[in-house]
Amino acid sequence: MEREGKFSHTRGLAPGTLIHVGKRRMERPRITIIDYDRENFVEKTVERVEECFPYRNTPTITWINIDGLHDVGLIEKLGKEYGLHPLIMEDILDTTQRPKLENLGYYLFFVTKMLYFDGDRKKTEVEQVSILLGDTFVLSFQERIGDVFEPIRKRLKSSAGELRSRGSDYLVYCLLDAIVDNYFTVLEKLGEEIEFMEEELVKNPTQKILRAIHRLKRELIIMRRAVWPLREMLNQLERIESPLIKPDTRIYLRDLYDHTIQVIDTIETFREMVSGMLDIYLSSINNKMNEIMKVLTIIGTIFLPLTFITGIYGMNFRYMPELYWRWGYFAVLGFMLVIAIGMLLYFKKKKWL
Repeated sequence: MEREGKFSHTRGLAPGTLIHVGKRRMERPRITIIDYDRENFVEKTVERVEECFPYRNTPTITWINIDGLHDVGLIEKLGKEYGLHPLIMEDILDTTQRPKLENLGYYLFFVTKMLYFDGDRKKTEVEQVSILLGDTFVLSFQERIGDVFEPIRKRLKSSAGELRSRGSDYLVYCLLDAIVDNYFTVLEKLGEEIEFMEEELVKNPTQKILRAIHRLKRELIIMRRAVWPLREMLNQLERIESPLIKPDTRIYLRDLYDHTIQVIDTIETFREMVSGMLDIYLSSINNKMNEIMKVLTIIGTIFLPLTFITGIYGMNFRYMPELYWRWGYFAVLGFMLVIAIGMLLYFKKKKWL
């Protein structure tokens, strides 16, 4: 079953009921198997989930990646073969999960958020990635094809470095590290956009800039929701006592935790900058409005005595001063011009202009 809303469609269901919550992002799921040790490497894409089962008890390290979560039956079959708890399978199918770590003894379960920045739409997209760590296997579940794990696959193929000689815990560290490193890439793009927005804000604060500022605030909120729970998860992972995490891997986990703290600090800095930009925008608009009101006030002040004079001479009395004088009309215009120039000079002297 597939549903896009969670609370309205899962209400009343028994715990562990398998139902897909989220968008269907691809037509058919794709199953990829990578099996390796120090000497051997095998990578293949299979059509049926049953083809993964022979790798369950092999001494080599097996990484099974599922792209597409809408096929509930596929997840259920794989989960039963690998002994996954129904609640864990339920969490895999629910793409609204908060990043977390579950320790079930014979395997560890991770939920993380992978972020992409769409430069064309100026939008950050979020994809849930679930990872299971076993003694000789790693299972990863993604919503669609395309991820940040391609450098890891290339390292496994080339047998360069120590990835092929280490255990499944080090592979999980590499996957989490790739996700966190990609946060820096997304933040870099957001940082460039913030710098551009600041320049535009100083030049010409428009409604378009205001909409862009609010969009940036939403993007940073999305990142904050993805990264803050990840800090808690990595802190828990670093301190957890599990035979699945080898002592020589823990130093890498501490480094990963430090990177997560850097990401959080950057996000908070950007949030303060964007909030400051909103204040600058409002101040600029107020200053602009004040300048307009200042000009209108000066114009109104200048025309006030002129309007008074024209009002006096607009009254229909027969005996008006200089009414029948040949140069009377031009004399009044000249007098009005002198008043206007005098007031302008006075305003300039007071530095109101």
